[in-house]
Amino acid sequence: MVIPRIRPGAALGLAVCAVLLLAALAPGLLSGTGPDAASPADSLLPPGSAHWMGTDENGRDVYSRVVHGARPSLVIGLSASALALAAGTVIGVLAAQGGRAVDRVAGRVLDVLMSIPGVLLVLLVVAVLGTGTGNLVAGLALVTLPGYARLVRAEVLRVRGTGYVEAATVLGWSRFQVVLRHVVPNAVGPLLALATVGVGGMIVTGSALSFLGLGPQPPTAEWGAMLAGSGDYVEVAWWTAVFPGAAITLTVLAVSAVGQWLQDRAEGRVA
Repeated sequence: MVIPRIRPGAALGLAVCAVLLLAALAPGLLSGTGPDAASPADSLLPPGSAHWMGTDENGRDVYSRVVHGARPSLVIGLSASALALAAGTVIGVLAAQGGRAVDRVAGRVLDVLMSIPGVLLVLLVVAVLGTGTGNLVAGLALVTLPGYARLVRAEVLRVRGTGYVEAATVLGWSRFQVVLRHVVPNAVGPLLALATVGVGGMIVTGSALSFLGLGPQPPTAEWGAMLAGSGDYVEVAWWTAVFPGAAITLTVLAVSAVGQWLQDRAEGRVA
């Protein structure tokens, strides 16, 4: 069995992602304090032995909230990317396989979506559906869906002209079987690595919108919401903003490094 080479940056990124997944799935293993456990007498304590990252204005442990904040932040990033890729795949396949009329209609709809600034589109979705994690995920997915749909369409057009697809057709496979068994897996496979890179952008945008109060609502521990809550205290308690911000930055760098490595492997640029 040949073990694939992995560059140091990607290896570090994988390690960070493993810790983040542990924090998201089992935060109690990394922090014994609840994220909402308040102690007004201990408000705005600086980092120390009792509180590694200090406390916030309500006396809540910042380290515990950063650990528990991994779950909603990752859920937003991963869910939005998965939803955008799934919807984009359906639209891209229909555009490529559904005939000229379907392709034209899908193209015009995608053009309209791409003409609207991303943040404005998310704000429109949230304004119609309301605030919350689910609606924020839907808005973020809608922003990136057109790009995935266009890429899938292009890949489907490329794959359906290959020899193995033509051979399956000659053997009597139905059009649905050919698309499901050969076209879709080979068209979407190369995009999975690209979608991994996109998770980092989703996390940043999701945190920015949570900062504006459009994501998970208080007292949920979420990194963007933590940054928003630290605004009035950052001059006297820098740790309330620095550590959530560092968590966002580290997560994006780690996910992007892993995604870039996967994309390079998919394109044959690394051994």
